[in-house]
Formats: sequence, C-alpha cells, structure tokens
Amino acid sequence: MAKTRDMEAGRKLKSHHRIQRWADKSYKRCHLGNKWKKLFAGSSHGKKIVTFVPNDGCLNYIEENDEVLIVGFGRKGHAIGKPLRTRKLSKTGLNIRRISYTMLFKSGIANLVVSLLLVAFGIQTCSSQINRASFPKGFVFGTASSAFQYEGAVKADGRGPTVWDTFSHTFGKILDNSNADVAVDQYHRYPEDVQLMKDMGMDAYRFSIAWSRIFPNGTGQINQAGVDHYNKLIDALLAKGIEPYVTLYHWDLPQALDDKYKGWLDRQIINDFATYAETCFQKFGDRVKHWITFNEPHTFTIQGYDVGLQAPGRCSILLHLFCRAGNSATEPYIVAHNALLTHAKVADIYRKKYKAKQGGSLGIAFDVIWYESVSNSTEDAEATQRAQDFQLGWFLDPLMFGDYPSSMRNRVGSRLPRFTSSEAALLKGSLDFVGINHYTTFYAQRNATNLIGVVLNDSLADAGALTIPFKNGKPIADRANSIWLYIVPRGMRSLMNYIKQKYRNPTVIITENGMDDPNNRFTPIKEALKDDKRIKYHNDYLTNLLAAIKEDGCNVKGYFVWSLLDNWEWAAGYTSRFGLYFVDYKDNQKRYPKNSVQWFKNFLNSTK
Repeated sequence: MAKTRDMEAGRKLKSHHRIQRWADKSYKRCHLGNKWKKLFAGSSHGKKIVTFVPNDGCLNYIEENDEVLIVGFGRKGHAIGKPLRTRKLSKTGLNIRRISYTMLFKSGIANLVVSLLLVAFGIQTCSSQINRASFPKGFVFGTASSAFQYEGAVKADGRGPTVWDTFSHTFGKILDNSNADVAVDQYHRYPEDVQLMKDMGMDAYRFSIAWSRIFPNGTGQINQAGVDHYNKLIDALLAKGIEPYVTLYHWDLPQALDDKYKGWLDRQIINDFATYAETCFQKFGDRVKHWITFNEPHTFTIQGYDVGLQAPGRCSILLHLFCRAGNSATEPYIVAHNALLTHAKVADIYRKKYKAKQGGSLGIAFDVIWYESVSNSTEDAEATQRAQDFQLGWFLDPLMFGDYPSSMRNRVGSRLPRFTSSEAALLKGSLDFVGINHYTTFYAQRNATNLIGVVLNDSLADAGALTIPFKNGKPIADRANSIWLYIVPRGMRSLMNYIKQKYRNPTVIITENGMDDPNNRFTPIKEALKDDKRIKYHNDYLTNLLAAIKEDGCNVKGYFVWSLLDNWEWAAGYTSRFGLYFVDYKDNQKRYPKNSVQWFKNFLNSTK
C-alpha cells in the first residue's frame, strides 16, 4: 500500500483537526437512496475497490482498507477495469488523493465524512429518488405567495394604495411596463387556488396580508371588508386541511405612511405596524398559528432604499441620477434598524398577550444567497464572510445575539445605529423560527479596487466584497430565467450547516425556494407546461436539504415552493414565470398545471 498522506491537494493539511473542525459527526456514505453497486477494478495496487455509480454532481470515491481515495465528480465516475486516478475538483481547484480514516476518527470505524467534504470543499449531494416519506414525520410542504403579486383587485373593498402601486405605475420602473392591478386575481379566485393546493397534497399555504386592506391609510379605522376577505381565505384553507402561514409585511407599505413620514425611515412606523400586527392577531390568531413579521427585510432595505430598483425607489447613486431622493450611505441602515425594532415589539406583544391562548409561533423570512469564496486566499475567505455578515448577519445576528456583526460595526462606523440595552434584550431570542428564502449561490471575493465604493458609496460597498456568479469567466452553474438565479443545489445544504453552526441550530423553515422560466409569448402553452428543469431543480435542492436534515442534523421543519402560480414578479413584471401552474394572462388568468404539478403530487403522496 502506498504511504498514507494527510492530504495531497497541491497543499497539505498539517493536522487532521483542520478537517475535523468541519464535521459534527461521521457518515457512512453519500445518500443515493440506497442504490449502491459494487464494482471491481484493478487499481494500481491490485486491490478490490468499492465505489458507486453516481448521478450528476456527486462525489466518486473508493475504499482501500482504511483509506479513502477520491476519484472525482460527475457522471463519468470510475471506469471498470481502468487504473484509478485522481481528478481535479472543478469547484475547488484541488487534487485530493488520499484521506486516512484512522486519521479522521480514532475509533477506527471506516466512515466517510460527507458533511466535512460538503462544507470544506463545496461538494453537492447526489440527486436521488426522494419523496415525502424520506423526510421526518411532521415535515411541512407548502407553496408561497404575496398579496401584491397575487391578489389584484387593488381598488376593491376599501383597499388603500401602497408604495408598490405608485412605483409600478411610474414609467420605466417595471421591465415590461406592467402593473399588478389584476395580477393573478387571487382576491376573487382564491377558492379555485385552494383546491389546486389540496389536489397536489400540500400541507400549508404561505400568503401575506395587505396592510392597506386592514388599514387603508396605515392607521386609523379598521376596514372590515379587508378583515372579512382574509377570514374567508383562512377558513377556506382550513376546510381543505391546509395550514395558513401568514406574512404580515411583504413589501406593500401603505402609501399614506410613506407620504406622512417616509415610512421605514421614521421610528413612528414601529408603533403603527405594531397596531396593525396586533389587529391581525386579534382577528385571525384563533386559526393562524404561524406568523412571519417580514418577508426579506434585506431585500426591501437594499432594493428600496439603497439602489432604488424597488419601491419606494430611494437612492443617491451617482448624484441621484437614478432616484429623485434618498441617501444610500445611511438610509438602508436606518430602515433595517427600524424593521428589527418593529419585529421585536411585535414579538413582545404576541408573547405577552396572545401566545399562551393562541399557541402560535412567530418568525421572519430572510433572503439568503449562499456565498463560496472564489479562492483559498485569506482575503477572499474574509470577504466571503463579510458578504454573509452584510446579508443574513445584518438581521439575524441582532435577533440571536443582540447586536450587529462586528464586521459591520467596524466598517460602517457611526452610520450604523446602535441598540440600547433594553432594545438588545427585546431583540435577542425574539424568533420562534428562522425563515429562509434561498434560491442561488454566488462566488465572493475581496473588492481589491474599491471601484464599487467610489460608484455606489452604499452598504454594498461597505462590505468590501464582490459577489458574482462567475469564476475565470465560467458561470457557477446553469441559470434559470432571472439573471441572478443560478441553479446550485449544494448551496442549500451548505447554508443549512452554516446556520446550524453559527446560530446554534435554530428551527428553520424554508419559506421560499424555486426557479423561473421566461415568459415567451411565442411559446405555445403546451410547450410551456413542460418544466422538467423545474422538476430537477426542486428534486436536487430537496435532496440536499434532506441530507442537511438527516445526515448533518440541521433542524429544518418545512419547505415552501415559490410559487403556486406564475405571478407578477416585482420589477420584472410578467416577464418571469415561477409557478407550478401556468397562468394565461391573455385568457382571464386561466390556470394550467405544469409537469411539476404532477411531480409534486407523486412526491407528496408517496408513502414509501
């Protein structure tokens, strides 16, 4: 047998502890639905080997006594009868040859540390045949939506205007110059949509309440017609055995509050939102047991108050060339700070006055891109962490630890507001679950030139990190329709492990995951329903999520597909189709099931 080495990868690991630090426990083999085949081939040592036939993107390896020989990735695997060779790992640039089991585990049990390789080297769990029965008992599957993207009926039953009504009716703000006045008309067609969920076998539906349907002016008198509508929707869901997961704020700020005091820029919004939230607890809390205060606070902070690409469209980039008002260097931090304090106040109200009787839980849905360092350099690794600090950490650190990440404190300085001791105490521990909206993975690297800082002078520049989907001119993966959505299933597992390690394994719900196709008017509906790419997307992301749960011990309790229907996708308008159901916007928003609907039916109704 060749001499055992720690690792030959162009660079050596000096100690097995450097490997062990990534692993919480050992795992026997990559999950392949128990589809293993023994293959015998003549190695360079003339010994029998055991390997498996992989699917795309899976690790291939063999065992020789107490050693593991990494063969490579992908469908090719190791050809029977051919000499064993190492193969360059495209995601890391490393040539890994040998890892000793005894080096990894003093117990001598020959277990391959799959989670170790996943986190350390970006390895993705193989696709496999999975279904509902593969997941822990009680795991929740659902679909997700938002009021502004789905409801339409913008002037019905006393609804007040929102900042998105104003923004979408401003020429040039929406890619196809459309608006959501009709959207997919779920306000009137919710009984039909509830039945679609029931037919698929979904357990839950995540939707948002439009603040301006309950309080048309943001405050003041309650609009009973709005309350009645959501009562009917909730009752219709429960009648079909579908659990409502309710988001209180999915970006549709009442226009009256933006006019009155600039919305999230003023601390007055804390009390106004708390009044609205408590009204929802009073009116719906006897039946709603899962509340989400905010959807993607990072997105509405950056897009609305930093780069100005979404409502209310504030920024100061290039001397207000793109926005009429705003300060990109300060306003995002003020908005985020006020949103966090608002959540803390609402959580305190719910726990003190309603939780004991209603028995519900409360969280936030965070948007999270997973970042992989573009290289092994210390500078790029630190930049990758900063990118995550300025995204998830910006919001989750205060809610878990009582303050912003130290990297933000150091780099933003006096522009970053501070929490009082009482505010920090109220924030810390105010989540019952962590909602994660995850779609894609990017590379991150140090911003060496600071060109972004000169151009933007904003929170993106403050992070000192460039996040891009390319390395050496090659994309990180295949892309969906949206320019930001690259299909990288391994990012799901890596992100779950990151949250587990940094935030002490909180309860997590995947509150959004999905991909989009283009809305091509020349594509026949029959062809548009063939969404095999979406089927593979969900299968692969769910496979990696399952590995995070079962193999890595991540505490994930649910998965919500974005989205049930094609819908109005904010600044992209109707150019993007995320739905499991195709919506014909030219024929009264008629719904047609795509192939993914049948796939989910099979997935959710399989018991073995």
